[in-house]
Amino acid sequence: MTAIQKADFIESVESALQYISYYHPKDFIDSLHQAYQIEKNPAAKDAMAQILINSRMCAEGKRPICQDTGIVTVFVKIGMRVSWNTDMTVQEMVDEGVRRAYQNAENPLRASIVKNPVGPRVNTKDNTPAVVHVEMVEGNKVDVTVAAKGGGSENKSKFVMLNPNDSIVDWVLKTVPTMGAGWCPPGMLGLGIGGTAEKAMVMAKESLMDPIDIQELKSNGAKNSVDELRLELFEKVNQLGIGAQGLGGLTTVLDVKIKDCPTHAASLPVALIPNCAATRHAHFVLDGSGPSFVEAPALSDWPEIARQGGDQAKHVNLDNISQAEIESWQPGDTLLLSGKILTGRDAAHKKIKDLLDSGKSLPEGVDFEGRFIYYVGPVDPVRDEVVGPAGPTTSTRMDKYSDMMLNAKSEGGLGLMGMIGKAERGEFALESIKKNKSVYLMAVGGAAYLVSKAIKQSRVVAFEELGMEAIYEFEVQDMPVTVAVDTNGDSVHKSGPQIWKLKIQEHA
Repeated sequence: MTAIQKADFIESVESALQYISYYHPKDFIDSLHQAYQIEKNPAAKDAMAQILINSRMCAEGKRPICQDTGIVTVFVKIGMRVSWNTDMTVQEMVDEGVRRAYQNAENPLRASIVKNPVGPRVNTKDNTPAVVHVEMVEGNKVDVTVAAKGGGSENKSKFVMLNPNDSIVDWVLKTVPTMGAGWCPPGMLGLGIGGTAEKAMVMAKESLMDPIDIQELKSNGAKNSVDELRLELFEKVNQLGIGAQGLGGLTTVLDVKIKDCPTHAASLPVALIPNCAATRHAHFVLDGSGPSFVEAPALSDWPEIARQGGDQAKHVNLDNISQAEIESWQPGDTLLLSGKILTGRDAAHKKIKDLLDSGKSLPEGVDFEGRFIYYVGPVDPVRDEVVGPAGPTTSTRMDKYSDMMLNAKSEGGLGLMGMIGKAERGEFALESIKKNKSVYLMAVGGAAYLVSKAIKQSRVVAFEELGMEAIYEFEVQDMPVTVAVDTNGDSVHKSGPQIWKLKIQEHA
């Protein structure tokens, strides 16, 4: 029997979570760089450049790739000839590792987990509990895979019970466009096929832990029906033209992973879970000899990338901006923002609405009129940082507040001029933007550390009790964004994929 020590297990989980917060897997970097080299859409190419530059910066600075440091999922495979020297359960040991990793003083990770999901949604403050899957297997070792999944991609998970003779390919090709860009493509798609509903979902998630190998599969050829399905989906999903960050382009997915198992003769369960550009997972094995650590990669594994899109960018002073200037912007334009912006996301918007509905005033010093808001929940700063990694959150969650924020004060609104966030906007927000001659700008999801370097000053101006969801005022310098929706309500997330889907078909 192999004896596994409690301290070794906890220390290994903590180490793995710190590791994946700032190191991308090498297979992801290689695959994304390959996609970057062949990309023809300048906006998508620039987005991939930002992700690659951000990845190298995080590896060097050991700071989170994305401000959303995720909900932790751990797959624990315990050998039947293993004994434990512990007074804690596996769940408790995992949670202690999570607690230590997320409260690490050198690299604190954002606590995003709330208890009581139906309310009150109170933050647990240490990102516990984790989601733990335990399986008993042959052997005398403990095999552990640790992952951290951001909400933007996790929220795009899909499930369907198809009829046995239905087409999986047709369902995937119909479903992926409905996911928008909130999952931060290019990334991976994980499919679980078969079993029962819950088994399919777990298989889909676990498939994302496998290395990217689609190019090797293309070279060697399919050996079975699952290989054939992977290759077909990889080709056809990329032909949709969704592209990096949903801007349109040649690469939407870097790989399609599939796990399958036997199922009922009357059933065809299919689960689809995307992995975003902040692909975070690590694997280690405990054999009783002590804690296990994932070997750090060499910085030479990262390509040297320069942002080509920055040369054509328009410099914008947000402290002295006119309506005429924002009306001159076109969808797809690259801007470099300087000046003061306010922040706010779900919880802040709800508190604002509650105050207005009750006839109360906004907190002193909070005035949105003629200003821009950034949808962000930053990581706490360390050392000499002004703010920790501060990438955008998915903007559609704020769509229902669009009129409240954008309408003129004379119409009962707050007079906001523009919004900055991640991914597309829904129809309600588009109509509100068009009506108010406002604008929506997109920052790159998966480039949080890079974005944070553009933030020169930061202070909390309201709702400090909300932590990372408080309203901050940032002073930014040359913050890179793309015009996603212009003052006419035209969205690059609609036009870009349509244009590139046609271009791909024409050159097929």
